[in-house]
Amino acid sequence: MTTLFLVLIILSSVLLGAIVLIQNPKGGGLAGNISGLSNQFMGVKQTNDVLEKGTWILSSALIVLCIVSALVINSKSSGSSSDDLNKIPTTGNSVQQPVAPAPAPAPADTNK
Repeated sequence: MTTLFLVLIILSSVLLGAIVLIQNPKGGGLAGNISGLSNQFMGVKQTNDVLEKGTWILSSALIVLCIVSALVINSKSSGSSSDDLNKIPTTGNSVQQPVAPAPAPAPADTNK
C-alpha cells in the first residue's frame, strides 16, 4: 500500500511540475506556442483554463494523497510497534555497572 501511495505521489508531482512549467506567467503559456493552431483547435482562453484546472486538480490530489498516505502509514506502524517491543528481551541486568581499574603491580624490590 505504501508503494502505491509513493508511486501516485511521484506521478502527480511530475505532472504538476510539467503543467506549471508549460504555463507562462504573463498569460501566453502553451497557447502562445501554438498560436496559429490554437484558435482553430481550442482557443487561447480555453487552453489557459485547461492548464489552470489541471494545476488545481493535481495540486489537490497531491495534498489528499500526502495526508491519506500519512494516516495509512501511521496506522500500520502503530500496530506493529507493539509487536516489536514485545520481541525485546528484558531478562537480566540491563544497567551496566562501571568496572574498577585493575590495581597497579607492586614495584620490584631493588635493595637486595
